[in-house]
Amino acid sequence: MHPSQRLRALLANGTTLVMPDAYDPLSARIIEELGFAAVQCSGYSFSLAAACPSEVEFGFERNLRLTANIVQAVNVPVMADGEDGFGDPETVYRTVRAYIDVGVAGINLEDQVLNVPNSHQVIGRAEAIAKLTAAQAAIRDADVPSLLINARTDALAVATDKEAGLVEAIDRANAYLEAGAGLAFVTGVTSLAQVRQLVAGIRGPLSIAAGLASNAAAFSIADLIECGVARVSLPTLPLFAAIDGVRRALADVAARTLFRRSPRQC
Repeated sequence: MHPSQRLRALLANGTTLVMPDAYDPLSARIIEELGFAAVQCSGYSFSLAAACPSEVEFGFERNLRLTANIVQAVNVPVMADGEDGFGDPETVYRTVRAYIDVGVAGINLEDQVLNVPNSHQVIGRAEAIAKLTAAQAAIRDADVPSLLINARTDALAVATDKEAGLVEAIDRANAYLEAGAGLAFVTGVTSLAQVRQLVAGIRGPLSIAAGLASNAAAFSIADLIECGVARVSLPTLPLFAAIDGVRRALADVAARTLFRRSPRQC
């Protein structure tokens, strides 16, 4: 069974699929060992862990290599973070084929303007659908029809008018599902009321990112499960937990050694 078939089966079994985001092979293996059934790759965490200024600077080739290493490290399905496809629809086709070749079960594709820092914009809906159409062509040509596209919209996240942004996010999510995506991923969700509106308005499975600074206090994973969210990702939790652990451990070492005068050894 191809990993994408296993991923689709997990999403179809009637329970919310919680997919923590890995930032390297070791974190992916820990996710698997703790019993999670699938792993999400995080381009943001990749770049942050590499001390890279942004996902754009981290780039496609490094993202692909690290994703391949994560796929090889675990036996559960892995979803790649394909960012915005790294270019126009022709580039998206090549991007999706490359991720298929390294064995992913699915891929995130987003509609935000990625290569302009702090743009706070999304691309036109027609362009986003053209990218999804190119991705579907790549899936057909690779003969992996079960490969899952997680179509991400940032329409809510970038909107100054959040009510209008929520409507736009729902409309885009439905358009992306109609274009062949298997999941609709809405970012910028900061309240349980928004979650409920999205679940009610989107005609297909919904993915939400949780555990973020912007929404950790607003709802729990249990809340998302109760609302009927199909998939929950945890984009920053593993990496931030690792950073915190390293800081605390080394701060303790530093306090015990670097800032104490040791007696000179004869």
